[in-house]
Amino acid sequence: MSHHAPTAPAKPEVLLLEMQDLRAALAAGWRDFRAAPVFGLFFAAVYVAGGWLIIYALTATGQIWWTLPAAAGFPILGPFIACGLYEVSRRLETKEPLNWPAILGVIFRQKDRQIPSIAAVIVVFFLFWNFLAHMIFALFLGLQAMTNISTSFDVFLTANGLMMLMVGTVVGAGFAGVLFALTVVSLPLLLDREIDFVTAMITSVSVVLTNPRVMLVWGVLIAALLFVGMALWFLGLFVVLPVLGHATWHLYRRALD
Repeated sequence: MSHHAPTAPAKPEVLLLEMQDLRAALAAGWRDFRAAPVFGLFFAAVYVAGGWLIIYALTATGQIWWTLPAAAGFPILGPFIACGLYEVSRRLETKEPLNWPAILGVIFRQKDRQIPSIAAVIVVFFLFWNFLAHMIFALFLGLQAMTNISTSFDVFLTANGLMMLMVGTVVGAGFAGVLFALTVVSLPLLLDREIDFVTAMITSVSVVLTNPRVMLVWGVLIAALLFVGMALWFLGLFVVLPVLGHATWHLYRRALD
């Protein structure tokens, strides 16, 4: 990485994006994954293992409370793993050599930069959403006779159950939208430049506000691809996650001057 002057960096200029930028970013993401599949598969494996761990905690032990610490690992580790994919794309772009010590070293060094602050913001979001989800559940289903949700889904088909699912989905989508706006560009930006995390998040939000239609499509696309990837015992994530990670880097390059 080049060393920057100690002066405060200017806030990056936000550019206008078109739908074809999404296509180009996805194509570049696929190209990067094919150029360095070992890295993509390695970083995806961390997520897949986490997914399996959560499923195991839910099904084998039957203890729901285990899933919270397991799931909380995702927002903490996520940004660091994403940085690994961004660094691979950055090196492919600048024709720098791809080697494990260098790439893992870049990820390790993020702990002394701004990424932990973003991870902290994501964790706060995660915990607050978890609290809200429990509250919504209690509001709508708190007075139901307690049924074992893991064996019977009937409770969700009652009027209250359906209402809970609807409210939960709307609130969850709102949370996901805000988090998406805060992080979609800020994570690659923090890897790439010496900039503070608040400026990075503000820049990320301005990219979304400047390009609402394109970024909405991008957000929906990410959600849909992740859903498909998770549907098959998380195995689809071995391809979906690296391609999306690399594509996010390329979209960031197109979104900022």
